[in-house]
Parts: sequence; C-alpha cells; structure tokens
Amino acid sequence: MTSKLKVNILADGGDNAILTSDGSGSLTLNNAGFKNTPAFNVRMNTLQNISHETITLVAFDTEIYDTDSAFDNSSSNYKFTVPSGKAGKYYFFASTNLDAVSAANLQNCQMYFYKNGSVQHKISTNFNSNDIKAYQATLSTTFDLSAGDYVQVYARISDSSGSPRIDGSDTAQSQFFGFRMVE
Repeated sequence: MTSKLKVNILADGGDNAILTSDGSGSLTLNNAGFKNTPAFNVRMNTLQNISHETITLVAFDTEIYDTDSAFDNSSSNYKFTVPSGKAGKYYFFASTNLDAVSAANLQNCQMYFYKNGSVQHKISTNFNSNDIKAYQATLSTTFDLSAGDYVQVYARISDSSGSPRIDGSDTAQSQFFGFRMVE
C-alpha cells in the first residue's frame, strides 16, 4: 500500500510558506535559510599580464551570476563581500590558467585565497627544472565568514622570460565562484 501527502503549501507554525508547489511538480523554496545564497560565478574576459614573481590580484571582471550583488568586479577590487545578514559557512573555488608567453618558461606558480587582505590558503607548484608553458591551478576551501568579510584570489608566476600572464581569454580558463552553504 502506498501513502500520499498532497499539499500546495508547506508552512511553519506561524503560517509562513516554507515550500510551495504550482500543482504541476514545480517547487519554490521560500525560506532563505534553505537556499545556497549568496552565490556568484565570475570569470576573466581577457589576458592579464602580471609582473614576474609578484603576487597579483586576479582580475575576475565578468559576472556570470551574482544572486545578491555581492561580487565587486571593478578594477582593483575583484572581491566577494558577505552582505549584511548573510554570515555563515561559505564554499569557494577558483581556477586560473597561469601562463608563460613562451614554451618551457614557467618555472613555478602559486594561487592564493585572501580573506580580508591576508593569505588564508594557497596552492604552490614548482616544475623543478622541467619548465612548462602553462598550468591550470585550482584551489577550493571553506570559510566561516561574518557580514563585511571579503574574499579575493591572487596569483604569482615565476617565468624565465619575465612576461607571465593569467589567461582568461577563453570563457572556461579562469573562473571564481562561491556560495553560502546550508547549515
């Protein structure tokens, strides 16, 4: 025997709709506490030339989405800031294409997550005299953030030609995204 519960609205004790249905199987989650927002996804739109062996802010200048307008993609900012009332645990992921202009010139590279202007996490890769042209660095982490805290991505490249760059010319090469996790 099968049991069914048919409702169009699931409400709390105060008669506030938590979940609604349109009757044809489409659900709407109404309680913000159950949603993974704020959420954002940004990418680079062009090549970013950087200085040899200098930690540089990655220019994620193109928003794919930003649910709470919390990512600032303006020059010299490129950061996600936790909006008021949205403190919590967040997941972040970044991927950058760290590139030497010529083959066999990329000696080593790093990518960093900064929180409020300080290094919190990094990945470091050294090619030990087996230098290459490009490296797709990826880094992910979680942070417990308060309103006003901000997160940015930085990179450092050691390129024997002295002309390193972060390649964002293809839509999938360099991106940064994050969201608040449901607790």
